[in-house]
Amino acid sequence: MTTPSTDPAAAQLTPTTASVRGRPLWYDLLTPDTAAAIAFYTAVTGWTLTNWEMGPGMTYSMWTAGETPIGGTMGLPADEVARGTPAHWMAHFGTPDTDATHGLAVQLGATTRVAPTDIPTVGRYAVLTDPQGALFALFTPASEPGAEPTTPGVGAISWHELTTTDHVAAFDFYAQLFGWAKQDAMDMGAMGVYQMFGRPGGVMYGGMFDKPADMPAPPHWLLYVRVADLDAAVDRVRAGGGQVLNGPMEVPGGDRVAQCMDPQGGMFGLHAKTGA
Repeated sequence: MTTPSTDPAAAQLTPTTASVRGRPLWYDLLTPDTAAAIAFYTAVTGWTLTNWEMGPGMTYSMWTAGETPIGGTMGLPADEVARGTPAHWMAHFGTPDTDATHGLAVQLGATTRVAPTDIPTVGRYAVLTDPQGALFALFTPASEPGAEPTTPGVGAISWHELTTTDHVAAFDFYAQLFGWAKQDAMDMGAMGVYQMFGRPGGVMYGGMFDKPADMPAPPHWLLYVRVADLDAAVDRVRAGGGQVLNGPMEVPGGDRVAQCMDPQGGMFGLHAKTGA
């Protein structure tokens, strides 16, 4: 293991900085009932499942969109279940040096949930909450990831939305970690500004905004899955025992979205492109 640098952008590692820094690379669902979650999400999204045997008695179930693995599911730890923690999704954002980026995040006010840890043959990761309290993960893959698509396909996570208490401070935090740049911004009137972000001059990853005072949820990342037919997907959510919390509705640009909850309490979004 090399000594971590203080600047994640300066890390001289493979994969290269340009290929992974700030790129959403993986998505995990932590849930108290993995079997029920697998049945629900495969029906709603069309994902297939591949089991990876990590060792004796340890199986990790990977979500696959077409032929592309995009994430996985694992049991919510017993102590979290005892505390009443609901199921939740967690995005892993790329860095060429998990240790350096973790150190910088802590300096900037983040809290460590899982210290930098190796996954043999896969990579290195850490889990934190940002200064406003939203959960996220860092990930340095052991090998170069595939090319990043300009437009996520059906089945992919197509939008990353941060609901927070201070989106200006949150953006500054993530920009220092991942080099994200501000892209479009939308004035939502009384609800404030919706700030979109992504790679400088490149792919737009999502948006962030200040949560309304009457929203009971704590700061969090909401991940949207692209589907071909939003209305049909919403019907599958309800048929599978989930809830539709908001939508379907049209968003600027003509795309349509819905915000949902799975039967175990995990929040997620659905997104359909115009004409898809």
